[in-house]
Amino acid sequence: MIKTIIFDFGNVFINLDIPGAIAKTYKKLEVKEIPEEITAFNGLYEQGLISTEEFIEFYLENFPNLSKEDVINTWNYILKDFPEHRLDFLKEIKASKKYKLILLSNTNDLHINWIKENVPYYNDFKACFDAFYLSHEINLSKPNNDIYEFVLNTNTLKANECIFIDDNKDNIESAKKLGINTWHLNPETDDVSQLFKINNNLF
Repeated sequence: MIKTIIFDFGNVFINLDIPGAIAKTYKKLEVKEIPEEITAFNGLYEQGLISTEEFIEFYLENFPNLSKEDVINTWNYILKDFPEHRLDFLKEIKASKKYKLILLSNTNDLHINWIKENVPYYNDFKACFDAFYLSHEINLSKPNNDIYEFVLNTNTLKANECIFIDDNKDNIESAKKLGINTWHLNPETDDVSQLFKINNNLF
């Protein structure tokens, strides 16, 4: 029996343009692929292990053709719209009082600030959750096991009484290994508002 629903943020509530963001990054950085050093550095930023100032300075030092605005705009390009019907769906679940609701997202400082400024109902969204975990605030990130263990232990949850919704296959597989029920949401064909219809065998 499911007692807790754990949601990802990107491509679950807010739409992302991952291919477009990659293409824009290649163009701005004038590269054909992202060097491993940069991927690792971005990961440190997502975990909150370096500051936004250090993050921006890294790019300015390594890519002198970029301005601070270029770095921020390119980094935030991935973020798109947040359809309001998804918030309405979340509010319905909250109102039912049947489930504990948790957000678990790999989100960094620049991204969450953009969302706060551009999603007018962000505060309403956040208020729906019993716990709200962003990777840069807890210094943990998916798909590492420790982030799921942190959520389970901190909230005294049983893995088999939770369902985790994410669009990233690696994140889903890690959660599965800990005994958490999962829904690998395909943003091309699925919508989070279909949660109970698609996973009716669990509820």
